[in-house]
Amino acid sequence: MEVKISTVHFNADEKLVDFVNKKVTKLDTFFDGIISSDVTLKVLKPEAANNKIAEVKVSIPSGGHLFAKKQADTFEEATDLVVDAIRKQLGKYKEKLKSK
Repeated sequence: MEVKISTVHFNADEKLVDFVNKKVTKLDTFFDGIISSDVTLKVLKPEAANNKIAEVKVSIPSGGHLFAKKQADTFEEATDLVVDAIRKQLGKYKEKLKSK
């Protein structure tokens, strides 16, 4: 799976990029058919708390997309939350495929 990471209003360090890559790549263990993932990391207001946003858009074989957006105090926390949300969506998608 190809993982593309974009940042808005800041530059991500190597450690953060590696962390996000590792977390998003793990989605492959839940569903084999993921084509690609687009991750967007944003800083809402630099002076505010709970201002880090992680968005993930996953392309799946049917031509569809799964999307989740989470906000937290750190990018790592937001990434964990958003990957969990996508994992749940993948589970529902797999169940839907089985029932067809």
